[in-house]
Amino acid sequence: MRAVCWYGTHDVRVVNVPEPKLLNPRDAIVKITSTAICGSDLHLYDGVIPSMEEGDILGHEFMGEVMEVGKGVRNLKPGDRVVVPFAISCGRCHYCEHQLFSLCDNSNPNAARNAKLNGFSGAGLFGYSHLYGGYAGGQAEYARVPYADVGPIKFPEGLTDDQVLFLSDIFPTGYMAAEQCDIKPGHVVAIWGCGPVGQFAIRSAFLLGAEKVVAIDNVPERLRMAEEGGAVTVSSEEDVHEILKHMTGGRGPDACIDAVGMEAHGSTYDVVKQTVKLETDRPYVLRQAMRICRKGGTLSIPGVYAGFVDKIPFGAAFAKGLTLKMGQTHVQRYLQPLLRLIQDGKIDPTFVITNRVALADAADAYDLFAKRRDHCIKVVLKPHEIPPPEEVARATVRAPREGETEEEVAFSVPRSKRLRRE
Repeated sequence: MRAVCWYGTHDVRVVNVPEPKLLNPRDAIVKITSTAICGSDLHLYDGVIPSMEEGDILGHEFMGEVMEVGKGVRNLKPGDRVVVPFAISCGRCHYCEHQLFSLCDNSNPNAARNAKLNGFSGAGLFGYSHLYGGYAGGQAEYARVPYADVGPIKFPEGLTDDQVLFLSDIFPTGYMAAEQCDIKPGHVVAIWGCGPVGQFAIRSAFLLGAEKVVAIDNVPERLRMAEEGGAVTVSSEEDVHEILKHMTGGRGPDACIDAVGMEAHGSTYDVVKQTVKLETDRPYVLRQAMRICRKGGTLSIPGVYAGFVDKIPFGAAFAKGLTLKMGQTHVQRYLQPLLRLIQDGKIDPTFVITNRVALADAADAYDLFAKRRDHCIKVVLKPHEIPPPEEVARATVRAPREGETEEEVAFSVPRSKRLRRE
């Protein structure tokens, strides 16, 4: 089968790999009908997440059709259409029983390795380095889904892939980020980062009763999408602190959401320290949010942080009595409630899609997404759309490397002209 594999910083290729097999009675094999590139995948693409190995299959946002199930999976059968959460959870440990699914004790086979970095290990993740289990990801034609009796959710006929795909990650992530803000009537919520998670956080904040949402970014098309979702927008290149003070009568937002995380821009200090490996993350947005959030407010952090940060105004957070809430999303907790919102027409998740691309074009799609070319905000990959043979032939422009076939060479070559803007 074809899969999107990591070979180094800014080097992803679509290559042929063995098809997955059932390894455990609680496994399922899913034929992937839609998958997506996530902002978190760019951390791998940029080389800032350790423990990646050449040939690792990427992707943690995917859905498809169940092809085969192990003897221990009684809730699914071949032919079921399912969405698969990005975090792998056993359903039986202390954390899963308390619906803290992304903190599962049992799903990361490399837990000891992860614990050396964080002091403990959370759940295994699809396609997200060997710190999180080394599981093959979902940017492929097929995937093995461990603990399939716990994770995947079946969805009813009448809903399209595009409507439900983002239940795998970014919709629950944006929703949990807003839910953590403990939004009350009249509240003002400020959200840094208008990528896909930020966009869902905007709409989720309104669903939860926010009076005003202020969205902060510097990409025009993202700001336009935020405005379409009802947000008031502010360019991150302006004096965000003073603007938010003015908007809130000097008090500051009731809640702030950092949907940017470890690769925030705006501070030369952080870029230099990260470059010379004196700091792992760039917490520019985190600092801004801590300084401007009102006294007694809440700071919600869905943006991924990987290690150590510097110059955090923790004294300000303490003095103002801020509540900080963060972490990987407990997707399984939100699947049914958010599916109902989609079915009831209260939200149409397809708004965020800007590009639909055949899996064969994934290398170019990563570059498109990373550089935000062609107004790209969210890319959906279609694994079973195969390019015509003449296009594969035209794409073969170098000799195969050792162990590669000519077809694999063709699929590894970017072909911008075939990316389809929707």
